[in-house]
Amino acid sequence: MPVKSQKKYIFVFGGVISGLGKGIVAASLGYLLKSMGLRVTIQKLDPYLNVDPGTMNPYQHGEVFVLDDGSETDLDLGHYERFIDESLTKNNTTSSGRVYWDVLERERRGDYLGDTIQVIPHITNEIKRRIKNVNKSNKFDVVITEVGGTVGDIEGQPFYEAIRQMVLEEGKSNSIIIHTTLLPFISAAGEIKTKPTQHSVMTLRAIGLDPDILVCRTQQNHHLTNKTRKKLALFCNVESDNVFESPDVDTIYEIPLVLYNQGFDRTIINLLGINKTKKHTQIKYLDKAIKTFKSPKNDVTIAICGKYNSLHDAYKSILEAFIHAGIDNDAKVNVKWIDTEEFERKLDYSIFENIDGILIPGGFGYRGIEGKILATQYARENNLPFLGICLGMQCAVIEFARNVCNLSNSNSKEFDNQTKHPVIDLMPSQKKVIDKGATMRLGKYSCTLSTKSRSFEAYGKRNINERHRHRYEVNNKYKKQLIKNGLSITGINRKLDLVEIVELKDHNWFVGVQFHPELKSRIVNVHPLFRDFISASIKFNK
Repeated sequence: MPVKSQKKYIFVFGGVISGLGKGIVAASLGYLLKSMGLRVTIQKLDPYLNVDPGTMNPYQHGEVFVLDDGSETDLDLGHYERFIDESLTKNNTTSSGRVYWDVLERERRGDYLGDTIQVIPHITNEIKRRIKNVNKSNKFDVVITEVGGTVGDIEGQPFYEAIRQMVLEEGKSNSIIIHTTLLPFISAAGEIKTKPTQHSVMTLRAIGLDPDILVCRTQQNHHLTNKTRKKLALFCNVESDNVFESPDVDTIYEIPLVLYNQGFDRTIINLLGINKTKKHTQIKYLDKAIKTFKSPKNDVTIAICGKYNSLHDAYKSILEAFIHAGIDNDAKVNVKWIDTEEFERKLDYSIFENIDGILIPGGFGYRGIEGKILATQYARENNLPFLGICLGMQCAVIEFARNVCNLSNSNSKEFDNQTKHPVIDLMPSQKKVIDKGATMRLGKYSCTLSTKSRSFEAYGKRNINERHRHRYEVNNKYKKQLIKNGLSITGINRKLDLVEIVELKDHNWFVGVQFHPELKSRIVNVHPLFRDFISASIKFNK
């Protein structure tokens, strides 16, 4: 007989199609449980064979989300942090590639004493170890685990099998299976179809996993009815009260409220046998935030000047930070996407008409870089609020060196290895690096702020910690010349003597940062730089 533990596990699967928002369901549940006073963490299991998404094309996998400890992770980890307001670690993410890599490394060392290495038990045991390891210190009351991909995908089978075993080992009273699925509305038939969900649940049950809860994604104006709920319950062997709806909404931050109004959190608590919970502490806050989001007093338009404009998920954290900052400033933040490749070809400055602020995001590669530099110049010369992130800060330094310091042909060695003035250079620690994966300057590093700066006004303290993802840095050989001509270096990493923040004093609001502030902005804790950037843009608009 399995030994029943007091640790509680919730597993979230997806069926029918990908992109249903199971990560948002997991994050929303985390928000609700934490609001009830429970200690919650969330992890992601990804079936792909890459060790991590660090080297993957954004068009294939969206944004790479970086944690404090330097882990390069799936963008769903960003959702988790933004909802539960907790900093996650490498233990909160894994991939099939990482699992197989670690098992094979141990086999090479002889750790298995000559055993034949098999998916069962060696791979499944490693998956179970990783699920449990996230709560090794018993810090959390509930562990929520999202499994990427779609039920039935061949690459996900070891994860499903590991979880099947784990449910038996931990005791069924200590675990819940949530299956997110799609209820498509067929306009020709004029009705919602349940058959895809039935087949998806059938596949899940064939694996040996019975869903306790269904969360059904529905299209706008085609909601889950009691009749459909009862039909799903009958054919999927789920209690009708355990069938919930996740409809299309204006913002993902509505989903916790939608689920709360259906009693989702209480159902979870009852199924897990958790008795000691507090009255919700964050529902009123979120409700107020959503009302502000839908009926703001102010309106601003920010230009994002990048090269992945057709894939907004490449800038997911920036877009979410705009939502947080907009709510904090009682404003709707509109985004105008500017393709910097196209801009540098046409040089049509009319695209900046009716723009209240410019943001240059991070990125790699030469494509569109001159367009980013020209956009930065426009912001500087027209007193337009500006936020440069990572590469965006480097563009600000290059532009200032060229056009204010008169250092013609200034550039980054990333784009021109023979440049006469390498104001941006490869970091010394990066010069012998060959492998691309997980070798950048990654994760949390300290920064000391000048007290007479926009950044200090925003943070309200001198010492901060922010997340990084870069190989190139401001060349210290040019610091004196840059400062002499009016560029303020207002944030530095003292230990490594690296420039972290640059500003312009005689400007409405002009800040460039080497780190990624968007990665630490949350719905209940807006990032101060985004808050002040949007505030400055509102003032410019008026």
